[in-house]
Amino acid sequence: MGFILTANVAQAAEPEGNSIGAVYVLSNQAAANSVLAYSRDANGTLTYVGTYATGGKGAGTGADPLGSQGSLTLGSGFLFAVNAGSNDVSMFAIDGTKLTLLDREPSGGQMPVSITVKGFIAYVVNAGGTPDISGFAIDPIGKRLIPLPGSRRPLPGGSAAQPAQVRFAPDDDELLVTEKGTQLIDSWRINPLGYASRPTQSASSGVTPFGLSITNRGFAVVSEAGSGAVSSYRTNEIEPLEPLSRSVPLDQKAPCWLVTTGDGQYAYTANAGSGTISSLAVGPDGRVRVLNSVAGVVAAPLDLALSRNSRFLYVREGAGAVSGFRVAPDGSLSSVGTVTGVPAGAQGIVAR
Repeated sequence: MGFILTANVAQAAEPEGNSIGAVYVLSNQAAANSVLAYSRDANGTLTYVGTYATGGKGAGTGADPLGSQGSLTLGSGFLFAVNAGSNDVSMFAIDGTKLTLLDREPSGGQMPVSITVKGFIAYVVNAGGTPDISGFAIDPIGKRLIPLPGSRRPLPGGSAAQPAQVRFAPDDDELLVTEKGTQLIDSWRINPLGYASRPTQSASSGVTPFGLSITNRGFAVVSEAGSGAVSSYRTNEIEPLEPLSRSVPLDQKAPCWLVTTGDGQYAYTANAGSGTISSLAVGPDGRVRVLNSVAGVVAAPLDLALSRNSRFLYVREGAGAVSGFRVAPDGSLSSVGTVTGVPAGAQGIVAR
């Protein structure tokens, strides 16, 4: 459908300077939602810059109030955030670490928990009521979100779905959603106008499919919070997902959040029940193997994000902090420090 995508490449060179990137965290506060912005220097160290209101409301406090990945996302030069407490999504302009709120639109359902962008189309998954996906067109000239009339599609799992993440495949017109409550992974083909076809249901290899990343070779890598494992699949647009690696054990508890490097070679999970980060290798055939079950140690990891060149991995902690790690060419991790001050109940993290 002519989506525009720029693929990340692990270990790409970065420009010199005091501030060369940024990390953003969603506060998810019930009274007023906001985005916390941190500058990133050449060594991966973060410095708090400011907080920017989304104009909406979050879902409040708790260890993991949204139970999702992707409540913040970057795409088409903008930052997008879900407002689970006011049932809408916000769109920001980015100028370095400065954010400007451009638009806020209804999410098309109740309790949006995850959003994904590809080219000038965005989709959100709503977890409340009858869970659904709903689409938007991104107007880069008018700098606004335009809800796509009639784009709402209920999830196959119905009220039991408990969606965790919605994600576009990078190199085809497929949209995927993980359902924690039904052990399903849903997929839709998105047509040139941005509308989703009938869903295809695929059974998860393990229990509680949660975090989802799709590599530049079209392999979906999925964390299984209940199984303590990671599985991989080949995406096929219309056909069900083809299992490649089934429930590869990590020997860690609750690996909920998962990311893959831009070159598709490595995956990392945040293991909430073990206080660890695990690293995996993704082979040319899409199969995964564990590199290090304990590649990093953090306090209650609740989400994670890679910088745009995959040189740094950032982990949001339940203890109100963000910890950073340098990603070596062999996939190993080394600490680059921690910043504190993240409010309780925060959800979502993205990095540039």
